[in-house]
Amino acid sequence: MNVQKPFVCALMALVLAACSAPGKTRSEQKQYIDHMHRDVLSSLYKLKPDAKTDIPNAAGYAVFSNANVYLFLVSAGNGFGVAVDNRTGKKTYMKMAEAGIGLGAGAKDYRLVFVFHTAEKFNKFVENGWSFGGQGDAAAKADEKGGAVGGQVLLNDITVYQLTETGLALQATITGTRYWQDSHLN
Repeated sequence: MNVQKPFVCALMALVLAACSAPGKTRSEQKQYIDHMHRDVLSSLYKLKPDAKTDIPNAAGYAVFSNANVYLFLVSAGNGFGVAVDNRTGKKTYMKMAEAGIGLGAGAKDYRLVFVFHTAEKFNKFVENGWSFGGQGDAAAKADEKGGAVGGQVLLNDITVYQLTETGLALQATITGTRYWQDSHLN
């Protein structure tokens, strides 16, 4: 039995499902993102209790939901999220997309939290978007079973946390990721 075709179809369905937040209306999509945002922060605070004080004391932060597919030499993913200005409380809804090349196979559903320690870094992210690259990890997780390597990285006044929700992936890729404001939701 050829399992490649169903596997590829399932992986592509996972990525396409993450293109935009679920919901038929603008209000439903924003509610979904806000719910995801609260859940991710709750999970992060359990894993990294220090984040519970770091995030409110930062200039701002952003929370994203992302799904990726890794097929041999190509990877692709996309997602959605929200950036919050801690000074004003203003929310900016955003989208993300990524593409890469490298060795890998599998799919991964994960969450990202960016903590911006300066207003300059936060404003630049929200106003101009952001791109970066490079990724390598191993993940095997379903519900609460399994494990994932991800963690926390500090980059020039920005702390980045990655939390893997579900997935089975082994990959090392050069990835370009782009974040931008969602004109439909803002």
